[in-house]
Amino acid sequence: MMNYPNFQPSQPGCGGRYKPCLDEQPVAAGEEGERLSSSLSCPPHGLQQSPTPAEGQGGQPGKPNSPQKLQDISPLLASIFEDLYTGDVFGEDLETNWIKSRGGDNVYHESFTEELQKLLDGHKCRLREADRAEENIIQAQERAKAEEERVLNVLKADVGEDFHKMGLPPVASCFRWIVDNELLRKNNLICPEDYITDKFPPTRAPKGKSEPGYIKETFAFKQHVSSRLRDQIPAEIAHIQKIPGRLPNVSLSTLTLLSTPDSSHQTKKISKKVNASQKLAWKDSKCKAERESECAYLAKLEKRQNYLKNPRFFPPNSLHGGKSLVISQGKVEQTIARRKAEDDKGDTSFVPVFLANPPAVMFSNYEVGQVYEMTIELQNITSTCHYVRLIPPSTSAFAIGPGKFPGKGGLIAPGMTCQYTVRFTPKYPGNYEDCMIVETQVSEPLLIPIQAKRPPPVLMLPHIIDCGPCLVGGIKVMTILCRNEGIRTEKFSIMPKKACPSPNSGAVATDGFVIQAPFGIRPPVLELAPGQNTTVEVMFFPSFPEVSQQTYTIVCDNCQDSDVTVTGVGQLIALELLFVAGGESKPKPDEATDATAQHLIRFDPQNPHTTKEKKLVIRNSTQVELPFYWQIMKPNLRPLVPEETIDFMKVKYNQDTESAFFLDPEEGVLLPCTDHEFILTYTPQELKSYHSVIQMVLVDIPESPCLVEDEMFQNIPEYKTKDVIALGIEVKGLTEAFNLLLEPYAVIIPGENLVGVNIRRTFKMWNNSKSLIKYTWEKIVSSDIMEVEPCAGIIDVNKCCKFELLITGSKPGSISHNLQCKIEPCTEPVVLHVEAAFKGPLLHIDIPSLQLGLIKQGESVLQTFKIQNLCQLPAQWSMQESKVCLAERNEEVSPFTIQPSAGKILPLGICTVSVQFTSLRCQRLHTVLELEVENGKGSHLPVFVEVQAPQACLISSDLVFTEIYTGVPAKATGKLFNQRLLPAKYLWGKLIGSQAAFCSATVSPASGTLGPNEEKEFCVELSANILGELKDLALSCSIEAMTEPLLLSISGEVKGLHVTYAVPSDSGVASDERQMPQSPCDLLLDFGSEIAFKAVVKRQLILTNHTGISAPFKLEAEYFTAYSLTPEQGICPSSSCLVKRRGPISIHAARRAQSEFAAALLSHGKGVAFHVQPSTGTLKAFQQLIIEITAYNNMWGEYRDDLVCKVGDLQPKLIPMQMTVKGCPVFLQLTGPQTKSPIIRFGTHVSGGPPVFRKVQLNNPTPFDIRLDWEVYNQEQDDNKLVDLLMFFEDPFPLKNTDENETESIGSTSESEIVLKLDQSAIPHRNIYPVLQTTDESSGSDSKDKEIITQGPAVQKLVSILVRPHEGVPADSPYSITPRQIVVPGGGSISVCISFTPHVLPETATEVQCEGFVLGFMSLDDKHTKTVPNKVHRKHRYEVPQLRVDLQAFVRHALLKVDVDLDRGMVFYAMASDLLPDHPVLGVLTNSVMTQSLKLINYTKVPLYFRLLLSTPFSLSSTDPQKSIKTSHSKREEEEHQPQLVLYPQQNMLVKVSFHTTLELLTYQHLPDTQLLPGFQVLQFENGERKLKFNQNLVIEYSNRTTQLVPVTAYLTVPVLKLSCHKVHFKSCFVGQTKIEHIFLCNRSGCRSYWTALLDEQERHDNAKVFSVSPNNGILEAREGDPPTKVILQISFTARSDIQYKAVMTVTGILGEKPCKLQIKGQGTYDGRYEDLY
Repeated sequence: MMNYPNFQPSQPGCGGRYKPCLDEQPVAAGEEGERLSSSLSCPPHGLQQSPTPAEGQGGQPGKPNSPQKLQDISPLLASIFEDLYTGDVFGEDLETNWIKSRGGDNVYHESFTEELQKLLDGHKCRLREADRAEENIIQAQERAKAEEERVLNVLKADVGEDFHKMGLPPVASCFRWIVDNELLRKNNLICPEDYITDKFPPTRAPKGKSEPGYIKETFAFKQHVSSRLRDQIPAEIAHIQKIPGRLPNVSLSTLTLLSTPDSSHQTKKISKKVNASQKLAWKDSKCKAERESECAYLAKLEKRQNYLKNPRFFPPNSLHGGKSLVISQGKVEQTIARRKAEDDKGDTSFVPVFLANPPAVMFSNYEVGQVYEMTIELQNITSTCHYVRLIPPSTSAFAIGPGKFPGKGGLIAPGMTCQYTVRFTPKYPGNYEDCMIVETQVSEPLLIPIQAKRPPPVLMLPHIIDCGPCLVGGIKVMTILCRNEGIRTEKFSIMPKKACPSPNSGAVATDGFVIQAPFGIRPPVLELAPGQNTTVEVMFFPSFPEVSQQTYTIVCDNCQDSDVTVTGVGQLIALELLFVAGGESKPKPDEATDATAQHLIRFDPQNPHTTKEKKLVIRNSTQVELPFYWQIMKPNLRPLVPEETIDFMKVKYNQDTESAFFLDPEEGVLLPCTDHEFILTYTPQELKSYHSVIQMVLVDIPESPCLVEDEMFQNIPEYKTKDVIALGIEVKGLTEAFNLLLEPYAVIIPGENLVGVNIRRTFKMWNNSKSLIKYTWEKIVSSDIMEVEPCAGIIDVNKCCKFELLITGSKPGSISHNLQCKIEPCTEPVVLHVEAAFKGPLLHIDIPSLQLGLIKQGESVLQTFKIQNLCQLPAQWSMQESKVCLAERNEEVSPFTIQPSAGKILPLGICTVSVQFTSLRCQRLHTVLELEVENGKGSHLPVFVEVQAPQACLISSDLVFTEIYTGVPAKATGKLFNQRLLPAKYLWGKLIGSQAAFCSATVSPASGTLGPNEEKEFCVELSANILGELKDLALSCSIEAMTEPLLLSISGEVKGLHVTYAVPSDSGVASDERQMPQSPCDLLLDFGSEIAFKAVVKRQLILTNHTGISAPFKLEAEYFTAYSLTPEQGICPSSSCLVKRRGPISIHAARRAQSEFAAALLSHGKGVAFHVQPSTGTLKAFQQLIIEITAYNNMWGEYRDDLVCKVGDLQPKLIPMQMTVKGCPVFLQLTGPQTKSPIIRFGTHVSGGPPVFRKVQLNNPTPFDIRLDWEVYNQEQDDNKLVDLLMFFEDPFPLKNTDENETESIGSTSESEIVLKLDQSAIPHRNIYPVLQTTDESSGSDSKDKEIITQGPAVQKLVSILVRPHEGVPADSPYSITPRQIVVPGGGSISVCISFTPHVLPETATEVQCEGFVLGFMSLDDKHTKTVPNKVHRKHRYEVPQLRVDLQAFVRHALLKVDVDLDRGMVFYAMASDLLPDHPVLGVLTNSVMTQSLKLINYTKVPLYFRLLLSTPFSLSSTDPQKSIKTSHSKREEEEHQPQLVLYPQQNMLVKVSFHTTLELLTYQHLPDTQLLPGFQVLQFENGERKLKFNQNLVIEYSNRTTQLVPVTAYLTVPVLKLSCHKVHFKSCFVGQTKIEHIFLCNRSGCRSYWTALLDEQERHDNAKVFSVSPNNGILEAREGDPPTKVILQISFTARSDIQYKAVMTVTGILGEKPCKLQIKGQGTYDGRYEDLY
């Protein structure tokens, strides 16, 4: 295949370029660069643009009205233009390649390319026309804006400062008179003449200053406003009337603006002339640009035709050999040159010939005995054909199969690949490593490594097992849970590390413990499946009190092992009594004590039955829990012989059953290293001394093992335990009797008291005992009443209590009692003697009458009442029926039996009397019973009774069951009525009739009693096992005392099972009001069409059982069934359960549990899972069950499925479900999943700096591979474009290889090339698939839906048009991303690199913010991933949301702030006299230096790298010794030798700039202008002073090649000498006589001068001196004021002969002063007239 290095995928919508109409031909993206903005985009099918606000639409001139809200119209355009809108476009490179490929034998290809060439030419012509229209509109807008501002300024000048207060409308726009309407119509654009119908105003002659239009009266004003109101002027504009000649007398209502002011006519004519001239210049410039573009295009075609010779048979490293397709030629030549320098003799070839894919062969998850294969491809990456030779690996486990070549002969063309199969046969489960060698013409072979590695086993077992403490001789067993976290079943063996066998050894125990004293582990062998758990037992049996540690080795069956360390601590028992309340006691001399007790505790004397407590604290110093119990023993008082030791094992103890001591708690567990509190209680029962021994007994303490040899520890020792006495405490206590005293000891009441009157007397009781007492006084109520207040209480030690005695007499006479007081804890009571005398009796019946009620004939009734004695005396009484009543009934024997009929009632006593009545006949009886009291007043009791017989009936004899279902008990109610006042008993019988055998009935209640006139309801529960109507069925009921039973007829119709399904209108609430019954065809579970990615959506289905039959049900999805979960995973984590624990940790755990649950359901990899809860169960009778269906997703797409509902024996019901999931699943690892677009900030960088790279990792949580095609966009601030119209040819995102080249499809048609034409009438209304669908299958598929959709023939999609909202401009800079196409594996991640290249800023901009974003367009290459017939359809590319990553960076100029010492800047003032030393005769200095400092400060946010450049006569030096600055005399030397400096943000650097005064500089003032240095200037002042000016710039050259200039100026003052005259004439002088003249030598500069006067005589006579100067040299100081400094020169003339003498005196300076010449003349004579006699 050919390689196109400059090929890039087409950029839809690049640069906001002009988009053609739909009726135009396709255009390659990015061909002509920047084009018209969105306002000039040609609307499709004649859609016209709206006018701009500047054209008279009420807005301000030149400011467009921005829309408040943008509406997405892409669905509308897609539905109208179909494939023309959604299709792909051709790229520029594709068009160029097609045109260049002309000249073949394919006639169709030739005609197609010829038509394409015509389309491209037409498209370029339209682009040029669009450019002309765009520029005409821009110029017209600018001119209209200028004209409107001019008119507005004229109005402001007329009105004055109050113009803005008047609120006038804007001036009329003149845009329609300036713009070229014919040009707009030619380009199918709306022109102002289309929507403005006003006639063009005629041109009028110039007039004087007219009245403004906004103050003229309108017609409406004249019609509606009266003259009176017209004369009234508001106060706000009253002052306007005072301006003479400006505004007439008008009101605010007349201030309207005319649409065509006269002042604009003249302006329009001028504007048209200017526009015509500008148009002509613009056309000339465009023609020149077109010519340059055409020349460049012809040069490009000529370069393409200049082919090289075919280098097929040249070696890759030869001069004309094949070049690499992946490595640049420059890099190849550099590498070859480096290799030649390193090795002169070896081969220097570098060009790689083949590229292996994959670069390394890796096998994993293999089993012994199986055979595994992998295919490797070798691709020729050079531009020539090559042969290949493959050397197989040396390892026997690897083998290489025969190669597959693209052609015959084994020759591989450039870009083509050959394939080899690598076969792997493992012999043992270890790792393998080898390589195979690929040999070509290049001397260096290609090595392809081959590896086979199994993932290591992962056994979740701690590396250190701490058994903790254990008593010596004991055994401690720990259970540890281990789990195989690997991916395969593994077998693990546990053995001691010292006895670890070799890897090939198989002799490992399989049962019992693996012993390493004092530890043991079992089982020795573990075989675990992936995820399987098991337990490991670790035993610890210490023999010594020390820390023990052993190491075990766990060996896997793949020869990998790991160590596990087991530790434990052996301990002995250690108890300590820390504290005793009141302290311990010491035995007295000669006191008998228990020899085995370690401690003695003594209690103070106590009274019997009292309690005394003491707190004990005992510490368990061991790290082991010790179970214990206390035992109380009798003391061992055997006397000890001096120096005798006791054998405690032989001491015998006896249980002390009469002990008064008790310990709480009696038993328990002593925690490790913990203090425990115990309560010791002393409770004596008798008057004696108590002496006991309390022992703490530890339970099940192991016996210490015997010391045996080491080899005996190979087995677990025998475990023996016993109880051990660990602590003995001896306790003693004494007892004393109680001491109580009554004052007085007896109470005697004198005289006789009335019966029933209370008598009160007081007395005291003293407590002189050792402890407090509780008392309770006896209360007597049998005959007389005696009680004491308070009756109970507590008396403290040595305290007394006051009491009050209450006595009430019950009968006449005297009483005498001993009132007892019970004392606790004393066993004997205290007695108080009481005596008194009473008198008095009175009886009372507690009922007014005796109501015996209604009774049955022949039965008896019994009723009782009470007779109460109200006095304190007993009463003798008797009762019988009145004889008068018996006589009235003519009866002799009374039917009443009274028991007792007579008796005696004690004082205040009560007697219960029973009266029995026996009925012999039905009657109503009223009689009286008489009560007689001995020695008292009697009373009468009325009696009432009625006697009847029972009778009952049914209210309705027919019982109808309205709803009865087969096999289900049904209930119905009826009523029984008792027709009499007597209770009636009833009993229900069995069913009778022909249908009784198929039915069963139960009556509740089955029997009972009906009250008087009671109507009682009964319930009949009937169960029928037949279907149909019940006709012959009845139920009998027997009534007591009735001869015939009652019959109840039963009727009804038996029904079967009936279930309905419904979807609530609001699935969130399942109430009866919201449940709408749907027909079977309307049932649909719609989860929504805008479901977010990974969102959980719930819907409800209502199952209604309309019958009383319970039936099992089962619901599940047909295709998207949730993955079956384990019982632990099957519990859905409810938010209500997980939020019980507050805090961020619980919330995070809840989210994690939800995520894990969803991942488990979606593990089948279908993208969606429907979880039904409950999915199975029993639908109860008449139950309305709400089924919750939860949809989980991890992939976008349009999903359809059926919910299969099975209830009982009914036919399964299919309920359709549908949902559409949208969203971008791919997210950045750095930010995680989020709703907002992530932002990558590159920070601030220098203009034109190096690129900055950011590596970003992308995660794909879906189970499918997603291909991302990246596009980079820039966001511009003034971009008013609304939408992008994109045109594509074929696939917009073709699949590419590693070289970013489009791959060719072989044998099948790609998805993007097939368009299915749908019949809209054939698609059901609930179909969620789009109108346009693509498929990879043939039209002959077996799917029913496919037959409906693919009715039309497949049409090849060539051109696609897409309209989308405009967000940015596609660009390749400053942002770029590599690679441009990646595949993110399902459930995995991949990284991309985003770079930012700072561009060069213009000088006017200080800092520019670069905003952009990258869009990742998602594609699905697998056809099964895109579409599953009737189940799922997934859109991709432009049809799904893209992954957007916002990019932000700042670019600013590299600029340092320069601070100098003085305000005037870097200016030097030097003098040439600085070169003069103190003694100029010895010579002058060669160099004089003057230095100033400047500070460079970096106020930017980035480090700045720069160089400092400055040439002579200036130089640089830095105060920082680490930074070296050199002075160079040329820019090239500066670039080569000047070191680079760096200043970090907010840092500064001090730089010293020096000016060098040299003799060479002084010579510059005499050079001609053509030889002067740049920046050099000679300044001559009026006062005669001269200065040399040196102007240069200190160049700060930054790393991005930008410079910053700092002016540096030096003024060098040079001396200026001048003579007072130019000629001296001595005239005639006598020979031999000297004549003298004086002249002045002046210094007119501010610089000293060292001068020298020299005479140049033209004629000399005998070498005699004629002329002389004095002095002939000296220093002339600098001028300090206006007058110059002077020196007098004496010139002498001595004639030697009578001839004329001439000489020239030259005054020169050593500092480059201009020489001064003096002409000297003199005439010698012998004439005595000229002789000077004086």
